[in-house]
Amino acid sequence: MTTSQPPSPLAQISPSVQARRRAWRMLKDRAARHTVMIGGFGAIVAILLIFFYLLYVVFPLLEPASAEALAEYPLGDNAGKTLYLAMEEQAEIAVRYDSTGRVRFFATADGQTLLEQQLPLPDNVSITSLAEGGKGRSAVSLGLSNGSVLISRHAYRSSFPGDQRQITPRLEFPSGTVPLQVDSQQHALERVAVQSGDRTTIAALTDDQRLLLVILEKQISFIDESETLKRFEHALPNTAGQVRHLLVDPDQRSLYVATDQGVLAYYDISDAEHPQLVQQLGVVPMGATLTGMKLLAGGISLLIASSDGQVAQWFPVRDETNQPMLHKIRSFKVEGSATALAPEYARKGFFAASNHGEIGIYHTTAEKRVLLERVSDQAIETLAISPRANAFLAEDAGGQLHFWHVDNEHPEVSWSSLWGKVWYESYPQPDYVWQSSSASNDFEPKFSLTPLAFGTLKAAFYAMLFAVPISIMGAIYAAYFMAPAMRKIVKPTIEIMEALPTVILGFLAGLWLAPVMEANLPGVFALFIMLPLGTLMFAGVWSLLPGALRYRIPDGWEAALLVPVLLGLAWVAFSLSLPFEHLFFDGDMRTWMRDNLGIGFDQRNALVVGIAMGFAVIPTIFSITEDAIFSVPRHLTNGSLALGATTWQTLTRVVLLTASPGIFSAVMIGMGRAVGETMIVLMATGNTPVMDMSLFQGMRTLSANIAVEMPEAEVASTHFRILFLAALVLFMFTFVFNTVAELVRQRLRGKYASL
Repeated sequence: MTTSQPPSPLAQISPSVQARRRAWRMLKDRAARHTVMIGGFGAIVAILLIFFYLLYVVFPLLEPASAEALAEYPLGDNAGKTLYLAMEEQAEIAVRYDSTGRVRFFATADGQTLLEQQLPLPDNVSITSLAEGGKGRSAVSLGLSNGSVLISRHAYRSSFPGDQRQITPRLEFPSGTVPLQVDSQQHALERVAVQSGDRTTIAALTDDQRLLLVILEKQISFIDESETLKRFEHALPNTAGQVRHLLVDPDQRSLYVATDQGVLAYYDISDAEHPQLVQQLGVVPMGATLTGMKLLAGGISLLIASSDGQVAQWFPVRDETNQPMLHKIRSFKVEGSATALAPEYARKGFFAASNHGEIGIYHTTAEKRVLLERVSDQAIETLAISPRANAFLAEDAGGQLHFWHVDNEHPEVSWSSLWGKVWYESYPQPDYVWQSSSASNDFEPKFSLTPLAFGTLKAAFYAMLFAVPISIMGAIYAAYFMAPAMRKIVKPTIEIMEALPTVILGFLAGLWLAPVMEANLPGVFALFIMLPLGTLMFAGVWSLLPGALRYRIPDGWEAALLVPVLLGLAWVAFSLSLPFEHLFFDGDMRTWMRDNLGIGFDQRNALVVGIAMGFAVIPTIFSITEDAIFSVPRHLTNGSLALGATTWQTLTRVVLLTASPGIFSAVMIGMGRAVGETMIVLMATGNTPVMDMSLFQGMRTLSANIAVEMPEAEVASTHFRILFLAALVLFMFTFVFNTVAELVRQRLRGKYASL
C-alpha cells in the first residue's frame, strides 16, 4: 500500500504567479545592484568634486605674474630733471618733482597735466637733494643749497560726484612752508634723509662732507600738559668716505650711511641724545660699486644694489652679545646693472630697473624673481610703483614715461617659502615658521606648511602609539578568548564610544585631563609602568592558584577580574605621585626636567593629545580588527587544534595571518582618522606650530589650523588660498594612506587566501 505525498506549497502556485514572483525578485535584485552602483559612483564623484574644488581655489597660487603696457608718452615741457616719481593708490594720478622745484600732477593714462605747482623755495636757493619718507611714503623732503630742508606731502582726496569717482591731488606742507634749518653754517645738503611722526629725524650730508643728525622731539609738560619742541643736533663721524646714500628707518631707530665703494655705516639713533655707530662693513663685492639702496617695507631690511647686477637683502641679526649686526641674507640677480629700486608698500617685494631697459619684480621671502619685462630700449632712470603694487611708472634715459599694469597677486608663494627653511626678518637663523598675521601692516607673512604637516604626523603618531596596541590586543582577546556572553557586552560598549563627539573628548582633554596630568606627572609615568607589570603579575598569580579555585570562573571571564586590579593600580600610581615628586624631583618634575634634561613642558602637549585622540581611534581599530579575527572560518582553527597546535600557536600562525588584511585595514583607517582629526587637537594642544618631537610640547595640525584661521582669512587672499592648499595636502595624506592600505590589504589577502 503506497501513501501519496501532499503536494508542496510551490506546486500549488500557478506557473504564472511563480513567473511574476521571479520577475519581481529579479527586478529587486537589479534595483539593489544599480542602487549600490549609483551610491558607489556618487561617493567617487563627491570625492573628485572635493579634490577639483580644492585645486580650483589653490590654482591661482601657481599662476605666474604678468604685466601689460598701457601707455607711453614724453615727460612734457618741464625743463628740470626728474627727482621723484610717485603714484596714488588707484594708479590713476602720478606726481613728479623736478630739479627746478616744480611739482606736476598728471594722469597716468595719457600724461595730461592735472595740477602744477611751484615749491615755496627761498630766493636764490636751489634743490640739492631729495628723500622720500613718512606714512605711505607720501612725504618728500628736499635738501636745499642753504643748508635747510623743506618737507612737502603729495595728498589725494576722493569724491563721488554723480556716482563717478574723482581724485583731486594737492600739495601739503606739514612743517610749514618755511624750510627747517639743518646746517647752521648754511652749506648745501648733498644728501638728506627724513622721517617724521611723533618726532622728526633729519640726517644730512653737507657739501663739505659733514654728517649731521637733527632730531626734533615733542615733549609734554606734566604740570600743564603744554608741548615744547626739543632739538638735538649731532655731528656724526663720517668714517665711511664719499657718501652716496642716507636712509633713516620709519621707526627712527637706525641710520644707514653708504658710499659709492659700498662701505656702509650703521648707526643706532634710538636715543636722541646719544647716537652710536654700531657697525661699519663692506656690502658690495670687490671691484663693484653701490648703485642703489632702499629700505624694504617695514624698514627692517636694506636692499643694496651693486654694479655687478646683484641686489642683496641685509637686515640686523642679534649676535652672542645680543647686539644687532647687519648680515647679508640673500641676493637676486638683475640683468645688467640696477639703476632704480622701488620696494613695494605693503609686501616684502621690490621692483628693480636695469640699464638694459628691463624691470624685474622680486620677492624676498619667496626668494625668487616673479617677473621680468623689457620696458624700453634705453636705461630706466626713475621708477615708481603704486601702493597696491599693481602698476608701475618708469622714465627712461630718453625722457619717455612708460605706464604698465601688473597682475601679481601671490608673490609670497614658492616651494621654498612653503616647505623650506626661510630666514625671516629679525630671526637669528633660517627656520620653518607658520605665522600668518600680525597687528602690523609691515609684518612679513610666514606661510611654511612644514610645521603644520609635522604637527599632523606627530599627533597621529602618538595617538596610534597609544591606540594600536590597546585596540588590537583587546580585539584579539575579545574575538578569540573572551566568553560570548561577555563579548556581547564589551563589543557594543566600545563601538558606542565611536559615537561620542570628538568635541567632548577635546573638551575633557583640554580642561580636565591636561591639568590632572600636569599635577600628577610622576603618577602618569608610573601608570605606564605599573599597569603592564601589574597585568603580568596578576596573570602569574592566577596561574599559580589551585585549580578548584580557578575553575570556578568560567572560561573567558578572567578579564572581568582584571578590571578592579587595574583600577587599584591606577589609584596607587596617582597616590604615590606627590611623594615621588618630592623624593626624586625636588618637588617639581617639570622644573627638574627643564633644568636637568633641557626638556620644556607645556600643559597641553602631545601626551594629552595622544591619549585623547587614542580614545577616539580605539573604537574604529578595535571594531574592524575584532570583526576580521572573528570572521576567520572555524574549520581553520579546529583543524589546527586537531593537528596538535596549541591555542596560542593557532592564533599566531593561522588566525592572525588569515585576518591580517582586515587588521592592517583597521590600522590604516585609524591612521586616516587620526590625521584628519580636528577638534581634539584644537582643544587639547596649545596650537603652537613648532617642530619638536617631544611628548611635552604642543603642535598645530593642518586640520586645526584650517579650523582656527579660515573664518578670519580674507577671501581670495594668499592666506585664504594657502589654507585651501593645506586642505589639499591633508586630502592627499588621507588618499595616500588609504591607497597604501588597500594595496597592502589586497597583497595580504592574495598571500593568505590559501589558508
